[in-house]
Amino acid sequence: MSEPADQEQSFLSHLVELRQRLLRAALAVLVVLLILLPFAQDVYSFLSAPLLAALPEGVNMVAYEVASPFLTPFKMTMLAAVFLAMPVILYQLWAFVAPGLYQNEKRIAAPIVVSSCVLFYLGCAFAYFVVFPLVFAFFNAVAPEGVTYMPDIRNYLDFMLLLFFAFGMAFEVPIVVFILLATGVTTAESLATKRPYVIVGAFAVGMLLTPPDIISQTLLALPMWLLFEFGIVGSRLLLKKPGKDDAPDNPNPSDASG
Repeated sequence: MSEPADQEQSFLSHLVELRQRLLRAALAVLVVLLILLPFAQDVYSFLSAPLLAALPEGVNMVAYEVASPFLTPFKMTMLAAVFLAMPVILYQLWAFVAPGLYQNEKRIAAPIVVSSCVLFYLGCAFAYFVVFPLVFAFFNAVAPEGVTYMPDIRNYLDFMLLLFFAFGMAFEVPIVVFILLATGVTTAESLATKRPYVIVGAFAVGMLLTPPDIISQTLLALPMWLLFEFGIVGSRLLLKKPGKDDAPDNPNPSDASG
């Protein structure tokens, strides 16, 4: 068989495997969604709790669209399903790319996949338990006199998705730093000298990804900066070059045989 035909067959086999991995990931999301659907109202109550707690007594959210009372809890449940199925999704991604990696790359990639998932969860948890209560209390406090703060449930869903994504991705900064150092793109010393630019960049990202209030911008920028510092320190420890004591006992086998 000619080389072009071999390459075409290899490409098609990769497409088939990618399709299978995507179907398994989608199936995992579907299974979790079916499990959560009977509890859709509970999921909605949990995700909307930070906002409801900040509203004045007797005030609730409103639904301006006809289908919002049904669609919004369903979309929130779907979001929760994707969130809970994330380990399976990342595993399918890992299983697809792993055969093409060298052994040393596999040793690095597997912890990166697990750490990315954990850090994304931590970022979303930070947004839910820390950022949401502060931001919603701020919005309610700055409402002009005579204006009742009653957010629409669909707009709240969009707002929540934005902050979950922003903080989930912001908490991936240590992974980005580790990859840059592990692949030799830069060094820890070089990154440390760029600290002022990183701080300014973190606040710029906070301004772009969060609502136009100083609280959410600061609460996104500060963790990004601290996680950048953590990534440098952690990478220095994990990627420490072996010393003399770590060198192999017999680096030159030919000398021993001689």
